[in-house]
Amino acid sequence: MKKKKEVQVEKKTPVSPYSTLVIDNIEYQTLLTKKYGNRSNYLINNPYLLTAFIPGTIVEVLVVKGQNVIVGETLVVFEAMKMLNKITSPFDTNVKDVLVVIGDRVTKNQVLIELE
Repeated sequence: MKKKKEVQVEKKTPVSPYSTLVIDNIEYQTLLTKKYGNRSNYLINNPYLLTAFIPGTIVEVLVVKGQNVIVGETLVVFEAMKMLNKITSPFDTNVKDVLVVIGDRVTKNQVLIELE
């Protein structure tokens, strides 16, 4: 003989896959995907911390601590995937600290130069 089980079912309100987006005081309904919901938040980079955008090895360090640099001046050169990549100054400033030396292996987003 089969046993009977009692099961309690809870009613839940379905979660809407739509979100409201407001642009210029006009509301729009938009569908957000799971991929969008699982993304990491965008973080604004500190312009005074220059980082490696790809893993590699430092080939040249062209500045020293306290040196005055101008916009576009090359500060560090590193090799990644058999290509030389230059890190340049985004604005006129002084070098606060140099955190790498020739031969250092760097990871993605590692800080190389700190500016004032």
